[in-house]
Amino acid sequence: MGKKARAIVDLSLKELVRDLNKAYCDEWLAFYLYWYMAQTVSGKFYNGMKEALESIAKDELEHAAELADMITKMGDVPTANPMDLEKNANNSYTLPPKNSADINRIIRVVTEAEGDAIETYQKLAKKTQGKDYNTHRLILHILSEEIDHEERFENLLER
Repeated sequence: MGKKARAIVDLSLKELVRDLNKAYCDEWLAFYLYWYMAQTVSGKFYNGMKEALESIAKDELEHAAELADMITKMGDVPTANPMDLEKNANNSYTLPPKNSADINRIIRVVTEAEGDAIETYQKLAKKTQGKDYNTHRLILHILSEEIDHEERFENLLER
């Protein structure tokens, strides 16, 4: 982030970087949860659920990369130690269902995680609106994808 860009940001960069880092940790935890469930899912809906989980896991990893890039541009670094991801996240890691064929439970785990992400990015969107244009644009991008993820899995649950 250049000097002029820093000058027009109308909020604490230190606090914003802390918030972005928490979201970064959330994304890594979501990525791992979805990826893990994609590897272990079983039962009659295996193929469709595996594909859906892998697709969303890929999006979550992309979000982590985008947040890491923004944190770096702000002159800081994201959490480096995987052991610190849960400690630095907004939410604790949710264990996947023990029964890998329990598709309804998998869907509930995902929709709850996506709901938490939506809350996080909604707060960040309000915080950055009119105060940090680049970060706000990134947050809106991620927020819109999290909304899509939640809807995608809620629709599956309704079927």
